[in-house]
Amino acid sequence: MEKLLWCLLITISFSQAFGHEGMSKQAFVFPGVSATAYVSLEAESKKPLEAFTVCLYAHADVSRSFSIFSHATKTSFNEILLFWTRGQGFSIAVGGPEVLFSASGIPEVPTHICATWESATGIVELWLDGKPRVRKSLQKGYTVGTNASIILGQEQDSYGGGFDANQSLVGDIGDVNMWDFVLSPEQINAVYVGRVFSPNVLNWRALKYETHGDVFIKPQLWPLTDCCES
Repeated sequence: MEKLLWCLLITISFSQAFGHEGMSKQAFVFPGVSATAYVSLEAESKKPLEAFTVCLYAHADVSRSFSIFSHATKTSFNEILLFWTRGQGFSIAVGGPEVLFSASGIPEVPTHICATWESATGIVELWLDGKPRVRKSLQKGYTVGTNASIILGQEQDSYGGGFDANQSLVGDIGDVNMWDFVLSPEQINAVYVGRVFSPNVLNWRALKYETHGDVFIKPQLWPLTDCCES
């Protein structure tokens, strides 16, 4: 009986820590500058990554640099980082080193962003609203580690923490999906118009998440789509 009660308490505690629900047509809203407002995500797949695709919508209202997607391990706090740098553009980091994709302005209107990387070639791709930027190379032969801490709204300068209010997102993030392979150009464009190809790392339609601080769940402000999953 004591063992059963202990198991039930663990289950209840876990369910309170990480919600597990579909977020279709919803978004996480970060309404103000903060070092305590963020969303932590739990990955469906725990294995090391030799490739990935991350797609999401971002809608920001800040004139400074800010973090969009932060994936840390205990050996690298910038294991995967998608970051906006004021006056420069979007940077993608893998295992620490990063490459920059120049851009003239922040995503003041809802912007669909996809970032891909593969170990075999080191090729990195950035797609904005279904349009590709020039491919670049980063960390050929590298493997992204396990036991990830995945954070939206803040950059991790330590595993699961080390947040700086001056790097926080003010705005919305939604439609966050992640795969352990590189989506084809046709698939990325299909995701942009609303289709989803069974994300196996992070799945927005069955997301495990925990909100912290002043983060709210509100209807999306970008075009609503309701296409079939394949």
